[in-house]
Amino acid sequence: MGLFNTFDVSGSAMTAQSVRMNLVASNLANVNSAASSVEGTYKSRQAVFKTVMDEFSSDPSVAKVKVDRIIESEEPLKAQYQPYHPNANEDGYVFMPNVNPIEAMANMMDASRSYQTNVDVLNTTKQLLMRTINLGKS
Repeated sequence: MGLFNTFDVSGSAMTAQSVRMNLVASNLANVNSAASSVEGTYKSRQAVFKTVMDEFSSDPSVAKVKVDRIIESEEPLKAQYQPYHPNANEDGYVFMPNVNPIEAMANMMDASRSYQTNVDVLNTTKQLLMRTINLGKS
C-alpha cells in the first residue's frame, strides 16, 4: 500500500466516525423527549459500518470503511405514567425514548478515539511524505 492510499483509508474512517458521532449526539439530545404514542417516540439509532474494497486494487490493505446503513434500536420504549404531562395520552402515559445515556457516552468516547487515531495516522503519513521529499534537498 502506498502512502497516498493511507489518506483515502483514514479519510473514509473519519467520515464514518463523524456520522457515528452525529447519531450519538442525536440520541443524547432526544434522551428526555416524550411522546404520546409509540410511533411518535424517538428511537435510538446506530450506524452499521461496512468494509469497501478498492475496485482498482487487489490489495486488501486498501480497504475503506463506509456507513452501510443506520438502524433503529429494537429495545422497548419506556412508558411512564404522567397524567399531567402535556404529551400524555388518554390513559395518562407518555412514552420515552429507548436511549441509554451511559451506553451513548461510551459510544461517543469510542468514536472520538477512533477519529483521533485516524487524525494521528494522517499526520504521521504527512510527516513521512515531507521527510521523503526533503531527502532529495540535502
